Amino acid sequence: MGQILFKNFGMLDPEQDEILPGHEILVEDNLIREVSATPITAPTAAVIDCDGGTLMPGLIDCHVHVVLNEVFISKLETQPLTLMSAHAMAAMKGMLDRGFTSVRDTGGADWGLKAAVDQGYCVGPRLFIAGRALGPTGGHSDMRRRTDPGGLCPCCNALSWCMGVADGKAEVRKAVREEMRQGCDHVKIMMSGGVASPFDPLDSLQFSLGEVAAAVEEATNFGRYVCAHAYSPHAITRAANAGVRTIEHGNLIDDASATLMAEKDMFLVANLVAYYAMKERAADYGMSADMLEKNDVVIEGGLKSLEICKRAGVPVAYGSDLLGQLQVDQSREFELRSNVVPALDIVRSATTIAAKVLRQEGKLGCLKPGAFADLLVIDGNPLKDLSLFAGQGQHMKVIMKDGAFHKRTLN
Repeated sequence: MGQILFKNFGMLDPEQDEILPGHEILVEDNLIREVSATPITAPTAAVIDCDGGTLMPGLIDCHVHVVLNEVFISKLETQPLTLMSAHAMAAMKGMLDRGFTSVRDTGGADWGLKAAVDQGYCVGPRLFIAGRALGPTGGHSDMRRRTDPGGLCPCCNALSWCMGVADGKAEVRKAVREEMRQGCDHVKIMMSGGVASPFDPLDSLQFSLGEVAAAVEEATNFGRYVCAHAYSPHAITRAANAGVRTIEHGNLIDDASATLMAEKDMFLVANLVAYYAMKERAADYGMSADMLEKNDVVIEGGLKSLEICKRAGVPVAYGSDLLGQLQVDQSREFELRSNVVPALDIVRSATTIAAKVLRQEGKLGCLKPGAFADLLVIDGNPLKDLSLFAGQGQHMKVIMKDGAFHKRTLN
């Protein structure tokens, strides 16, 4: 790839408190080689004049589902894996178009999709995968109709490819070990009811303490970690006491459970936009009234959860959790959080904090020598105008992933 020298930009380094002028960045192959406040000497480098725009790290979304291409996900029961994969490729390109150069899939994407991106067979962000999301019979990962006894072939039923059911510590251990074997980066488990699942109440407690501990032990043994779908304080507390590392959603968190999370160095991955988008448009795509009623319960706590976590000192990463046709709203999370969180903190949630969730500090979400060359050049200052992240990437003049241009409108 050679060398590329970026000049004439304001540098949005998330580790700094303001945009810094007068810097230059040299990219060599797929890495940042040099970041300097003085001119860089690189006589053979291709020079990119950023025209006074803002240069920053690529964005990271810590909660996506690239394969769940229907808002009413039970429709996936009749979809083959081939069609699901085609939808996933389009979804991943859309995410990269919006400036998300890395995403953490929390249920559904497998090592084949990850390899397809890494090997250049399709365009998309870096994928960090969970494989199947795991839960107990009747829980948030059990999407069967009441007339469905199970046992369907996953090749003919895409939904069963994305979700797994395990009961008891022995089954949980085996299921987690299988996801390890399948190359997952983290393990996703269900601790409470959910909006998109048909029969479990939101306040239901799902995996037992022993089952969670078994999942955590097996993931830790393999050098991985567990993330948990949880809304209520009881579910969050159970997860925290069993060694879970990240809580997904957490809309109904209270001060006590947030304090426990802080004591255990846990992360919250919030995704407010999913609930607003579902409230506005999910009925148009088949989501039932019962599901939307559950959505109304959790939407109330979304912004409040950010305030509670800030008081307790729990780091909050960026997530979207949008399904199917709603995924175009991925960048709207910036706008929603701005009601209670400063712009720089929101940017950090999608860069430095997200990189810590991925265990990629110093490699992603930063502007440092040795980091991956995942860079954005934005036409304006996003710290003053978060809407620059909106518009499906229209305000981004450069999107670079791994040292290669996905988009470039600058000379």
